[in-house]
Amino acid sequence: MILSPKDQITTPQAAVIVINFILGTGLLTLPRSSAEKAHTPDVWISVILGGVIAIIAGVIMVKLGQQFPKKTFYQYINEIVGKWVGGLLNLAIICYFLMTSGFQLRSMAEVMRYLLLQGTPTWAITMTFMWVSLYLIIGGINPIARLFEIILPLTLILFLVVSFMSIKIFEINNLRPVLGEGVIPVLKGVKTTALAFTGPEIMLLLIPFMNQPKKAVKAVLVGVSISLIFYVITVVMVIGALSVDGVVTRTWPTLDLIRSFEVSGLIFERFESLLLVVWIMQIFSTFTITYYAASLGLAQLSKKSIQPFMFGLLPILYIISTISKNVNDLFKFGDFIGNFALFLFGLLPLLLLIISRIKGGKYETIT
Repeated sequence: MILSPKDQITTPQAAVIVINFILGTGLLTLPRSSAEKAHTPDVWISVILGGVIAIIAGVIMVKLGQQFPKKTFYQYINEIVGKWVGGLLNLAIICYFLMTSGFQLRSMAEVMRYLLLQGTPTWAITMTFMWVSLYLIIGGINPIARLFEIILPLTLILFLVVSFMSIKIFEINNLRPVLGEGVIPVLKGVKTTALAFTGPEIMLLLIPFMNQPKKAVKAVLVGVSISLIFYVITVVMVIGALSVDGVVTRTWPTLDLIRSFEVSGLIFERFESLLLVVWIMQIFSTFTITYYAASLGLAQLSKKSIQPFMFGLLPILYIISTISKNVNDLFKFGDFIGNFALFLFGLLPLLLLIISRIKGGKYETIT
C-alpha cells in the first residue's frame, strides 16, 4: 500500500487516536458497570488491572502489525491464515467497527435527549452527527488525527476541572477499607474494566500510516496509560462522592455526580454542560475513527475507492443505532460488542502472531 505524505501521521498523533478511541461512553458508564460486577469500592483497582491487560493486548497487536509495516490488518491477514479464513476475520472486524459506531451514535443521542434536546427526534440528532463525521473522514486519516489533537487537550482540561470541583462532596470513607472484601470481588470486575479499554485495536490499521512504525509500541503505551488515568480519576471521584450503592442505581453516574453540586459566585454554577461537551467530543472521536476503519476495510477488501463506502455506510450505521429499543437494550448491546472484542482482539492477535512466527518469522522488517 503506497501512501502519500498527506496520509502519514506521527507517533503522538497515533497515541492521541488511541486515547480518543478508548474514551467514549466509558466516561459516563464505567463507574456503574464496574460497581455492578464487583460490588466493592475497590473497583479502581479493577480499572488499573483492566488497563494493564489492555496494554499487554495492545503491545501484542502492535508486534503483529509491525511484521507488515506497509499493510493494514485487512491486507496481511490472508498471508497468515489464507484467503477464506482471512476474509471471514476481516468481515468480523468490519462488523465490530460498524457495531461500535452504531452503539456510540445511539449513546450520544440518548444522553443529548436526556439532558439537552428533550423532545428532539433521535434521527435529527444522529443524522447531524453522521454528516459531520462524514465530512471529516473524507479527508483521510491525517485530518482525523489533527482534529483529535485539538479535542484531547480540551477534554483533559475540562474533565479535570469539572471532576476536581466535585471534591467538596467527596467522602474518602466511601472508598474504605481498601480490599476490605478481599481480592475476589476486585477480580470479578476486571473483565468489565478491561472491555472499557477497547481501542488499542485501531493500531492494527494505523501502523502503515505512521511515519515511524517502529515507535508504535510507544504510541500504545502512552495512549492506554493516559486513558487509564482518566478512568481511575472518574471511578474514584464518582464512587467517593456517591458510594457504591448510589452508583449502581444510576444510569449515568458521572453526569449525576456533576449535577449533584454547584459552585456559587461563578459564571456557571452548574457544570454538567461542561462535562457533556467533553463527552460529546469523545463520542464523536470514537464514532469517527470506527466509521473510518469500517469504510477502509470494505475498500481494501474490494480494492475499490473508499469514498463510496463512506457514503454507503451511513444508512447502515443509522439502522444499527436504532436496533436498541431503550437504554437497557443499549447497554446489553454494548456488553455484546465488548465480548465480541474480547475474542477478536484479546485472543486472536496472539494466535495470529504465533502462526506468523511459525510460518517464517517476520515478513517485513522495520528498520
